Amino acid sequence: MLNVGKIEEGFVLDHIKAGKSLSLYDHLGLDKLDCTVAIIKNARSNKMGKKDILKVECDINMLDLDVLAYIDHNITVNVIKDGEIVDKKDLVLPQQIKNVIHCHNPRCITSIEQELPHIFYLADPAKEVYRCKYCEEKYTERSKNYK
Repeated sequence: MLNVGKIEEGFVLDHIKAGKSLSLYDHLGLDKLDCTVAIIKNARSNKMGKKDILKVECDINMLDLDVLAYIDHNITVNVIKDGEIVDKKDLVLPQQIKNVIHCHNPRCITSIEQELPHIFYLADPAKEVYRCKYCEEKYTERSKNYK
């Protein structure tokens, strides 16, 4: 049995779809942080069959919960202080995301103005549909599929 030690301060991302932790690692920019990260792939799970887990030893404020919620709002975020879980954060789809996804409409102003941020708003929470703030184009290729 694999035993990964506990962390003193940071967060644990649990219930990640099996095999998707490396993609999530990239999307969250964890490679740019100077902290300890443990990636556990294909762990047994009663709920999911198999799952991935990320353990990150750094300040919880380093994690962009909006990006995480957009990618997969079913992930469990456990906040760790002094080696113990002190909080569980529920993720909800963000009302707006910035520079996470890009508009595919060639006529959108973001195609011409390269410095303009790519901003999408949540148009339909039930169907998890995001639209471009500038041209109203519906975003269809969800990054929650962990490209």
